[in-house]
Amino acid sequence: MTSFLDITRDGAIVTLTMNRPEERNAISDVESCDEFVDACRDITADTSIAAVILTGAGASFSAGGNLKKMRDRTGFAPKETPIATRNSYRRSVQRIPLALYELEVPTIAAVNGHAIGVGLDLACMCDIRIASDKAVFAESFVKLGIIPGDGGAWLLPRLVGMSKAAEMTFTGDTLSAEEAKACGLVSKVVPHDTLMDQARAMAGRIAANPITAVRFSKRLMREGQHVRLDTLLELSAAFQAMAHETEDHREAVDAWLEKRKPVFTGR
Repeated sequence: MTSFLDITRDGAIVTLTMNRPEERNAISDVESCDEFVDACRDITADTSIAAVILTGAGASFSAGGNLKKMRDRTGFAPKETPIATRNSYRRSVQRIPLALYELEVPTIAAVNGHAIGVGLDLACMCDIRIASDKAVFAESFVKLGIIPGDGGAWLLPRLVGMSKAAEMTFTGDTLSAEEAKACGLVSKVVPHDTLMDQARAMAGRIAANPITAVRFSKRLMREGQHVRLDTLLELSAAFQAMAHETEDHREAVDAWLEKRKPVFTGR
């Protein structure tokens, strides 16, 4: 079977494309999960990468799990016993939110079509979500008699609030792109044919800034979701002390004072 992720790079921007359109980019095997984890590790280690776009090939972003493999027990779940299934979740799909959510580089989900179940939660793991006007969203696990096993119960309420997250989770109802925007699930809805151009433009605006400052800022936002203010302030002071010593900071100040465009090097 071909790789699940197609990884391309244009300058400081990496695009991860889920590339099994014949399966609607469903995530159902350990190998696909491993590819996400490996990609996140490699991107974090490469300090010249400034932004990541996640999208899907074909008509779907990701339609969740592969129901045929679920029925036949040939995917990562279910397994032969409940204990084996629990361990399989922990060793496969649950590694993706830990890897993608903790990725130091800013991530943009370019949601080109169906984002269902795991697919919706994948989009929630990204920092920014842009939706095609053809995109649809559903936290649909309950429709299959299962629960969000990939972290969706933690991610979704933080984006849309507990009431809306409960509505989506308990009903499994589908949201249009405009409904997703109205509840804050996505930042903007764009014409389908312009989705990737607009995602790349946003990634470019991120990449135009000093990489170290962007990575530090993302880390602070992540930590700010679960630490006390005084703890975050201590971390902010440490990060700021390091940021002040970067060449890019000095270049930004000089360029501002000299009324010219800065030239950043990532140092």
